[in-house]
Amino acid sequence: MDELVEGQGPGAKLVMIVDDDDSVRELLTYVVKKEGFGTIGAVDGLEALQKVEKHSPDLIVLDLMLPRCGGYEVLRHLQGGTTSSIPIVVITGRYTERNTAEMIRHESNVVEFLEKPVKPSVLAGVLHRVLKTSGSDGARTAPHG
Repeated sequence: MDELVEGQGPGAKLVMIVDDDDSVRELLTYVVKKEGFGTIGAVDGLEALQKVEKHSPDLIVLDLMLPRCGGYEVLRHLQGGTTSSIPIVVITGRYTERNTAEMIRHESNVVEFLEKPVKPSVLAGVLHRVLKTSGSDGARTAPHG
């Protein structure tokens, strides 16, 4: 309970969404914004790496299947230097064998591994848990007095 820092609402956090599918990226952006977080998007691995250096997001939602520089390469690149502490939520639309999924989950900066289609409520829960913020309905359910 003490982990939630006073004044650290979702609006103070920036989430990068990396997916080459426009409709998926737009849906994920909608969910993230609805939860109150700031967003920035990237359509491929190279753009993601450039924007990470420029914007220093608080969390990255990363698709594994990307053009120009694959998600796994991006993941590996982000494990060094100042980006090594950025938590990454990996998403994939391809069937992933259990061994491969476990291997990805054990990467130092991966905090969650989700398969598409990603349920908005699941993504929202992961974002709030990892970024230590309260959900958009948290204010409505809090006791008064």
